[in-house]
Amino acid sequence: MEVGQLFKNNYMNEIILNSSRKIGAGHPCFVIAEIGINHNGDLDIARRLIHEAAAAGCDAVKFQKRTPEICTPKEEWDRMRDTPWGRMRYIDYRFKVEFDFDAYQEIDRICKELGIFWFVSCWDVEAVEFMEQFDTPMYKAASASLTDLDLLRQMKSTGRPLMLSTGMSTMDQIVHATEQIGLDNVLIAHSTSSYPCNLEELNLRMLGTLMELYPGNAIGYSGHETGLATTLAAVAMGATFVERHYTLDRAMWGSDQAASVEIEGMRRLVRDIRDIEKAMGDGIKRVYESEMAPMKRLRKINVEQTLVS
Repeated sequence: MEVGQLFKNNYMNEIILNSSRKIGAGHPCFVIAEIGINHNGDLDIARRLIHEAAAAGCDAVKFQKRTPEICTPKEEWDRMRDTPWGRMRYIDYRFKVEFDFDAYQEIDRICKELGIFWFVSCWDVEAVEFMEQFDTPMYKAASASLTDLDLLRQMKSTGRPLMLSTGMSTMDQIVHATEQIGLDNVLIAHSTSSYPCNLEELNLRMLGTLMELYPGNAIGYSGHETGLATTLAAVAMGATFVERHYTLDRAMWGSDQAASVEIEGMRRLVRDIRDIEKAMGDGIKRVYESEMAPMKRLRKINVEQTLVS
């Protein structure tokens, strides 16, 4: 059987976050500001990023949650690394950029106060267990986790929607993951995992490939490029959600900063996404009232021609 025929179905797997916000075809594009670890372990930076994302009109902010002693290979623990806090062991750095329960409790409070969703990418099973202390609307599996079936199953078992990112993955790996966990309550994001990503490697037509392969699921885009135009193109091509890394300053210390959008860029991105949605229309040709005066003034019509409404 051809890969493209594996998941042909007639259901619509609409993702329902609450009574007023849904993700899927026919709904406004769900815009995610990926804070990740761009806060560098500083809760004040996270606070400002959340406030600015809400002011920009983003639907959600997203963080990353790891259990450092599980996610960091043991042979890397003692490797020395230059950090904003001086030179330290890599494992100590990993702990430095992780938020604890109190920090996430504050993040939860701020987001509820501002009316913006928040959720995380979990990188290990223990991180999922930790996050279950909070009532977040969904989970995300990072591209690196697509083949970690135990982790995918753990997130899926919570009953919350699961977003799968597909960077650094083959089609066989994508299909295998979705076969193993099922398609109900699953969102799938096209992505290319390089930071920042070259335009020639964005491959936005993969959105159409995923839409054809998974016609009942919410298909979106997680971008790591510089600039906004290609993310806007993804929306015009039908992405039902988009995610961009987000920072106060792209020159800040950290591996994801250079591929991130700054505050003003995020404002423009949300504004332009909403303009695209207004401009898309319904595909039914009509003559608008605003066209009538120019038509009468400019068009020459033969006697036998009539305007068919």
